[in-house]
Amino acid sequence: MAKFPLSGSERAELAGARCVGAADPVEQLEVTVLMRRRGDDELRRIADRLVAGESTPACLSREEFARKFSAASQDIARVAEFADRYGLRVLRKNAAGSNVVLAGTVAQFNAAFNVDLQGYEHILGSYRGRIGPLHIPEELKEIVTAVLGLDNRPQARSHFRLRPPFRIARQAARISYLPTQIASLYNFPDNAGKGQCIGLIELGGGYSPGDLSAYFSKLGLRPPVVTVVSVDGASHPPSGDPSGPDGEVMLDIEIAGAIAPEADIAVYFSTNSDAGFLSALNSAVHDADNKPSIISISWGGPEPAWTPQSIRAFNDALQAAAAMGITVCAASGDNGASDGVSDGANHVDFPASSPYVLACGGTSLRAAGNAILNEVVWNDGEQGGAGGGGVSALFDLPVWQRTLMVKGRNGGSTALSGRGVPDVAGDADPMTGYQVLIDGTEEVVGGTSAVAPLWAALIARINASRGQAVGYVNAKLYRQPEAFNDITQGDNGGFAASSGWDACTGLGSPNGRKVADAL
Repeated sequence: MAKFPLSGSERAELAGARCVGAADPVEQLEVTVLMRRRGDDELRRIADRLVAGESTPACLSREEFARKFSAASQDIARVAEFADRYGLRVLRKNAAGSNVVLAGTVAQFNAAFNVDLQGYEHILGSYRGRIGPLHIPEELKEIVTAVLGLDNRPQARSHFRLRPPFRIARQAARISYLPTQIASLYNFPDNAGKGQCIGLIELGGGYSPGDLSAYFSKLGLRPPVVTVVSVDGASHPPSGDPSGPDGEVMLDIEIAGAIAPEADIAVYFSTNSDAGFLSALNSAVHDADNKPSIISISWGGPEPAWTPQSIRAFNDALQAAAAMGITVCAASGDNGASDGVSDGANHVDFPASSPYVLACGGTSLRAAGNAILNEVVWNDGEQGGAGGGGVSALFDLPVWQRTLMVKGRNGGSTALSGRGVPDVAGDADPMTGYQVLIDGTEEVVGGTSAVAPLWAALIARINASRGQAVGYVNAKLYRQPEAFNDITQGDNGGFAASSGWDACTGLGSPNGRKVADAL
C-alpha cells in the first residue's frame, strides 16, 4: 500500500545525542494521532476575530465546542481501521480534542508509519527517537494532522530558578517576597478568586500535601483545593529534590494558591514529550469536570526544537481554549533572547509565542514597604538567567502588535516583523524572588515560571469580580498600556527595554486594578 510523508513530521537527531541501536521491537508504547476538526473554517473565523480584537459572540461552552468542532466519527473510524491493519489497539478516543491514542509495539509502529525507531543517549537522558518523516496511507492524508509519541525525547524545560547560595555576577542586595506581597505591590484587586479554577500544566515532579499545609499556614491562609489529574496514567511522586521538577510544581501551586486562595487548582501531570505535553494541555482545555477558566504553563522550549506538526497541534488546542473563553498564560523562558540555543541567533519560546497565549516575561523588582522603588528587565548576565523575549520566526504579526517597534540591545529600533514576545511581565529575578516551600525546604525562587501563575491568579481574581471569564485578553490589554508599570531599563541579551512595549518585558508589569478595569 502506497504511503505519503506526513507534512511537518520530519525529525532530526537531538544535538549531542548518541544512537545506541534499534529500539526494542517488542517495547510497548502509546502514540497520539491528531485529526482534523469538523467546522474548522468556522472555528478559525472565530479565532481570527478574537485575535483582531473584534466583537465576537459569547464564548463557547465546552459542551458547545464538542458539538460543533469535534472530530467526525467517520474520521475516527478510519484511523481505527488503519490501526487494526497493523495490530495496533485503540486505547482512547477524544472527539473534542480530535485525537485517538493507539497502543502497540515498536515493530508494529515501525511498520504502520514506515519509520525506524532507535534508542539514543543524551545528557538529558535516554530516549526513543527517529529521523526523517512519518508516512501515512492516502485515505488518511486529509484526516491526520499529526502523529506524536513515537519519538519521546524531552520536549520542554521548566522555567524556574532557585536563588544561588551566593551572588555570581553583580553584587546586589538579596531580597525576597511572599506571593501575597507581590500581589499587593502590583495593586491586585481585592478578591480571592472564589468560583474559579486555575489549571496548572506539569511535566514531571510532584508535591507534598504536608508542604502545602505548612506553607499556607505560615501565610495565614487555608490551603487551596487541589485536584490532581493524572493524564494518561502519568505518575507524579515527589522526587525530593527542590531543584528538580518538584520545584516547578510547588512554585506554581503556592503562587497561584496564595494570590487566589479561594480558587480551585487542577494540576495536570503528564510526561515531558511533545505527546505528553499536548495531552496535558488538551486535558485541561476540554476538562468538563474541573472547568479551568485559566491555564498556567511554566514549561516550553525554543521554537526550533518543535516539529511543524507539533506546533500545529498545540496551536489548535490553544485556539480552542481562546474560543471557549479560557485565558492561557505561559512563561516566556529564562535564557534571554537566545532561549538557550547556541547558534548565535535570537529565538523565542513556544508555546509562549503562540498568538493565543498571554506570554509572561521577567523583571527584577525592588520595593520598600508597599511601594515599588525600581523595576528593570531581569538579566543576571552570562552566568545567570534572563527573561526570554524577541520575535517569533513562526507566527505572523498579530493585529494588536502591528504598530510596535522592537529595540535592539545596541540601540536602534525597527518595526516589529512577527509575533513579539512577551506580552506582559512580572517579578522573575531569583535575587528578588518568591518565598516558597519545596520538599520541606524553604527556598527563594524566580524565573518566568513564577510570572505565569502570578498572572493566572490575577485573572482569577478579575473573573471572580466580574462573575464571568474575561477569556482571550491580548487584544484588550494592548489597547490599555496605562494599565501597566512600563519597564524602560535593561536588556535580555538581544533586545532592550524601551517606553511602551518591548521584547524584554512586553507592556510591563501589572497595575492589577487598572488591568481589571481594562478588561
